[in-house]
Amino acid sequence: MAESLKIKVTIAGRVYPIKVNSINEEEGMRKAAKNINDLVTKFEKNYAVSDKQDVLAMCALQFASLIEINAINKDQDISEATKKMNKLCAIIDEHINK
Repeated sequence: MAESLKIKVTIAGRVYPIKVNSINEEEGMRKAAKNINDLVTKFEKNYAVSDKQDVLAMCALQFASLIEINAINKDQDISEATKKMNKLCAIIDEHINK
């Protein structure tokens, strides 16, 4: 296993040391930190929120809700695909049994 790399990311003005195990993990952490900082800036500009904890809670809710919405949509897509496959199988069975 490769040796872990120590990096620092800044989130909402605070520096956090993080250990990562790969270049991809480092890139992911840096992109995530940038997305959080962009959202913090957006919330601070658009809402009268001065407490960083409130802003970070709003960010956490935003990102967590996106994950949940994507999971719900994925489940619905799988359900729809299953229904369509079942209909297709029924049509194929009909034609084969003629």
